[in-house]
Amino acid sequence: MLFGRQSDVAGKGWFRKDSGRRPWRLSAKLLIASSIATVIGFSAICTSVMLDMRRGEEELARQTLENLAAGIDADISRNIELYDLSLRAVASNLVMPEIKGVSKEIQHLILFDHAATAKHFGVIQVFDAQGKLTHDAASLDPAPEDRSDEEYFKVHRANPDVGLYMSQPMLRRSAYSVVLSRRIHDSDGGFLGVVVGSIRFSYFHELFGRLTLTPGDTITVLRRDRTIVMRTPFDLEVIGKNLAERPNWRAENLKEGGSFAGVGPVDPTPRLYVRSGSTNLFFVVVGKPLASILKLWHREVLRIGAIMLVLILFVVGTTLFLAREIGRRAKAEAKLEELATTDALTGLKNRRKFDTEIDAEWRRAARNKTPVAVLMIDADHFKAYNDTYGHQAGDQVLVGIAICISDTVRRAGDCPARYGGEEFAVLLPGLSAIEAFSVAETIRLKVEQWSQDPGVTAVSIGVASMTPAGSFDWSDLIEAADRALYAAKGNGRNQSVVAAIPQLALVA
Repeated sequence: MLFGRQSDVAGKGWFRKDSGRRPWRLSAKLLIASSIATVIGFSAICTSVMLDMRRGEEELARQTLENLAAGIDADISRNIELYDLSLRAVASNLVMPEIKGVSKEIQHLILFDHAATAKHFGVIQVFDAQGKLTHDAASLDPAPEDRSDEEYFKVHRANPDVGLYMSQPMLRRSAYSVVLSRRIHDSDGGFLGVVVGSIRFSYFHELFGRLTLTPGDTITVLRRDRTIVMRTPFDLEVIGKNLAERPNWRAENLKEGGSFAGVGPVDPTPRLYVRSGSTNLFFVVVGKPLASILKLWHREVLRIGAIMLVLILFVVGTTLFLAREIGRRAKAEAKLEELATTDALTGLKNRRKFDTEIDAEWRRAARNKTPVAVLMIDADHFKAYNDTYGHQAGDQVLVGIAICISDTVRRAGDCPARYGGEEFAVLLPGLSAIEAFSVAETIRLKVEQWSQDPGVTAVSIGVASMTPAGSFDWSDLIEAADRALYAAKGNGRNQSVVAAIPQLALVA
């Protein structure tokens, strides 16, 4: 038996090298975590792309609205400037000394010969310092009119430096118009009256009618004080309203040349509003519904979102399927590993598993400077008992001894194993020789009590404990315990013997 055990110990190095190498296995948790990370990564990328597309759509719409607002502003400014030249000419000609000595016909020709006469321009009129009509481009003998109560008349009378003035929208000569006026003053700056003209709403209707607008688009022309002069779609209830008086709207929302996205001051439809950068009497605000701007984007979001949802469902389904298969495989491998490392008769660990465990515990003890104890247990007179009572009876004895060992060794790190034939081994990490001897005696007494006849069934136990140091290996610990076992048998069996380390002297 000694030669056989020494050959096993010598061959244990192969088991240690082989047991330290395990094939890499993909765990279900790692697969699920990788799938989740992949889904989150692709979702983040798609979200970033979609947000970039949204910003691109908004920027394109903003540029388009800026160009539209600038074009409308330029058209209105050009016509107002043209009309203002006629007002300037009338105002300057009125103060010429020569005009007082000519007839009405000549005065009318001098004053209104160069007056703009486009179809959307109203008739130019002149009112004196009391607001009385004195000249009318449409008639040599105009009907009496008094405009002293009009806003534009009061503004020019009070402020000599106002220049060209744009009034609020009003009904003038049976047509809604915006009145443009200039102050007439003498060489000393005295107030002599005002020259007045108008631009009819028909001009704005025709201008806006030439544009291709989608439902919900708005164009608003406002005075500098934010009074609405004209708006399309046309609503007479809105014309003339001052947005500065709206409590839910602030001028900072839409600065000169800027833009604003949200609900405007007129209606609850969310739009992108762009304001022209004009510094004239007025400015233009163009609005487009956000739903219209983002219509194509929403369609792309739904399409890409549907594709992503299908891919996510596919990835999740595949991951769950593979995780289940990996789980089944892991259980099958664990079962196979358990079968490969468990003794079928006794239920204890086998020799291969014992060698793996003692190698791992020896390394751990070397790091922590703690002892490792081993019990080598052999059934006394087993061959004679087996030959007398048969193999089944012998197997029952081995099972009984295994139960006694398992009932005694209960710590998590302990490893009881069937070492071969009628031999057993017990790994006891962290125990000194005295503590291990106590465990050995407990096992021996349990076996003795179980058999009820020590002469028939008993065990001899060799005990060894060693703290890894220097050139010692765990094979030295096994050899010491083995020698102690043979000493126990040589001393009469049914006893435990502790091996002295490192001299390996044996003491009872």
